[in-house]
Amino acid sequence: AGGRFLLRIEDIDIGRCRPEHIDGIIEDLTWLGLDWDGPVLRQSEHFDIYRAATRRLQALGVLYPCFATRREIAEAVVARGDATARDPDGAPLYPGLFKGRDEREILERLARGEPHALRLDMARAREIAARALAGGDLAFTETGFDGEARRVVARPERWGDAIIVRKDVPTSYHLAVVVDDARQAVTHVTRGRDLLAATDLHRLLQVLLDLPEPVYHHHRLIADAAGRKLSKSAGDTSLAALRELGVTPAEIRRMVDSTQDAG
Repeated sequence: AGGRFLLRIEDIDIGRCRPEHIDGIIEDLTWLGLDWDGPVLRQSEHFDIYRAATRRLQALGVLYPCFATRREIAEAVVARGDATARDPDGAPLYPGLFKGRDEREILERLARGEPHALRLDMARAREIAARALAGGDLAFTETGFDGEARRVVARPERWGDAIIVRKDVPTSYHLAVVVDDARQAVTHVTRGRDLLAATDLHRLLQVLLDLPEPVYHHHRLIADAAGRKLSKSAGDTSLAALRELGVTPAEIRRMVDSTQDAG
């Protein structure tokens, strides 16, 4: 009670997030009877804020440039026999190709303007976070398992040296949502369970940037009869298509409620 419902368009991938897609999201939410407080925040309009957060992390010494391509990373993983070491999303863990490289080489490549990402030095980040927490656990509050709030110990190291700033845009999903949750004064984050593991990394970034910790609720995903997550990219029926078929907002809400009751 007394809270605000905020709408944020996470469109940092400006090459893929087209205006008609954003219009479709707003149209779907309006059709469902949802309304939000205040203006819509579009992440693509706030890159300067994410750059400022990046500079804070660089000042802590927890970011380093990585010039490796996906192919080079894949080849290094195979060469080192680390093919089974993967992050929670199933991607191979970064094998540290540019971690600890000669500083002069790095500066020369930066001066040439070579494309690069900025990765998190996980070991150093964990050390700094441990000092900030004065020996306490890196943890977050989760309410999505059985409705009861419980503390979950975060394990960000399972992401390895994650990308914090992408090659193509001056941020990443992880950095942008952490910064925006804080600047929008978000107290409760509700999202799908496919993002539960990412919360480990988000909690670490919150500590490093001295940002407040929200409460999290990771809900079950709507799935098909085989248990596969419904996805537009997989050709599953969209809300717009269901609307055209005559499905009502009330029926959609019942579908969502039955999915949550099952979990």
